[in-house]
Amino acid sequence: MSRNGTDGKPRFRRVLLKLSGEAFASKSSDSIDTDVLDLIARQVKEVVDGGVQVAIVVGGGNIFRGRSARSSMDRASADYMGMLATVINALALQDALESAGVVTRVQSAISMHQIAEPYIRRRAIRHLEKGRVVIFAAGTGNPYFTTDTAAALRAVEIGADAILKATQVDGVYSADPKKDPSAIRLPKLEYLEVLQRGLEVMDNTALTLCMDNDLPIVVFELQRDGNIKRVIWGESIGTIVGRSGSSVTPAL
Repeated sequence: MSRNGTDGKPRFRRVLLKLSGEAFASKSSDSIDTDVLDLIARQVKEVVDGGVQVAIVVGGGNIFRGRSARSSMDRASADYMGMLATVINALALQDALESAGVVTRVQSAISMHQIAEPYIRRRAIRHLEKGRVVIFAAGTGNPYFTTDTAAALRAVEIGADAILKATQVDGVYSADPKKDPSAIRLPKLEYLEVLQRGLEVMDNTALTLCMDNDLPIVVFELQRDGNIKRVIWGESIGTIVGRSGSSVTPAL
């Protein structure tokens, strides 16, 4: 797969887009923000129309966050509830994408045949090859693993060129930019540097999986329209996390 980032051509041919549950949250209520869904759908359609294969992993924190319930609830039960929340977000995103004219499939790691396909790696790859967007729901299907880990696992399984992690800020900073006005954006980082500095990119399990498979992560701001295409077409936005000297990412 091409990773050259040549002008006019996408740097990545197949990507996995990681969306947090918080990205779906409405500021005015507990419902899903349809404006955000429409923004995501427009951006995804733009890159799919450009020939890029897109898979998506969604979180469920806007509906239920297992981590916050663990003090009063069995950990496994809380995590399964969080997985079910991701399915709700996946179905909402599927509806928005198909309304925008993008053929979409939802694959769930927990079997629920009436509303989603079971996760089957070869079927997912075939959907992508046919130009369909595949949304992976229910995390890995196992408690004790985050949707970050699910994103890294699915990206490796489908042979994605990169993970695009959409956030509320325009990259990874040296400190919390909301609390420290002197914080600076870090345009390039190595995996080990992220681990050693405890930077909030992905959890350690996900980051280690990416490092072991030389899979780059691009952290960027979701709310700016067109950013998904900018990242895929190689514009210097956000933060690239990779290996120094890797052929997959620009030199770090």
